[in-house]
Amino acid sequence: MSQEERLNEVIRQLRADKRRITNQRKLLLSIILRHEYSSCKEIYYEAKKQDSTLGIATVYRTVQLLEDMELIRKEMRVQI
Repeated sequence: MSQEERLNEVIRQLRADKRRITNQRKLLLSIILRHEYSSCKEIYYEAKKQDSTLGIATVYRTVQLLEDMELIRKEMRVQI
């Protein structure tokens, strides 16, 4: 499955769960799916390069949401 297909699948699952799909959330999803990260701070620093208005709390909330929905695992931060 390509990165774009995985991104679309995650977005579909978020919409099915009645979650908003913001530009910042799309950016974070794209970054998370592109690379393996060991911390939210790493994701934040990468995302901040593309959107200077992004806050660290947004990263933590998004990662927590994805973990709660079992779309990523905390120990690896990768798509399952």
